[in-house]
Amino acid sequence: MNEGKPVLYTYFRSSASARVRIALNLKGIVYESRPVNLVQGEQRSADYFALNPSGLVPSLEIDGHRLTQSVAILEYLEETRKNRPLLPSDPLQRARVRAIVGAICCDTQPLQNLRVLLELPESERAGHARSVISQGLAVVEKMLEHTAGRFCVGDEVTLADCCLIPQLYNAHRYAVDFAALPRIREIEERAAALDAFHRAHWSQQPDCPTNIRSD
Repeated sequence: MNEGKPVLYTYFRSSASARVRIALNLKGIVYESRPVNLVQGEQRSADYFALNPSGLVPSLEIDGHRLTQSVAILEYLEETRKNRPLLPSDPLQRARVRAIVGAICCDTQPLQNLRVLLELPESERAGHARSVISQGLAVVEKMLEHTAGRFCVGDEVTLADCCLIPQLYNAHRYAVDFAALPRIREIEERAAALDAFHRAHWSQQPDCPTNIRSD
């Protein structure tokens, strides 16, 4: 295992991987990206199963450890790298951040990820994803009525933003209607202006096909 530069096993379209990419960027952690092509089934290889028995991305090698599950990785980074806090100091605000994280990472994204979509007829996949994401973001938009400042909880970027923005990649991909999501749209615009989010975007990843990559 590499105990020097952290290694992130990732896939360019994976919103779970993007959460971790954003946090690593925000905390100034230089890492090596090792793509795992989910469409080609590389996550089911014997080598990758040895690293991550769930056969999912992301996985992170850091500090001599192998970590899986994006939210657990985010919490580890928060607890071990204090230089750029992504959780507020106030307990209530921390709970609000974690509630938004849960609404996205537990209640929305798992219901529309690739593994679920592949169980459906191809003709139903886009509609299913759009419905799930629309319902999930409607919940988050309502939560933001009580928590948002410039970002999801207050005026500073938190783990909630690290999780929300990648979910919006999928929302755009499946043509979710943003008309009833004004707070989410504002937060997305503010995040897009930050380098940490820009560099984490799917279009900036080394495994993104050149025909859809952007500058």
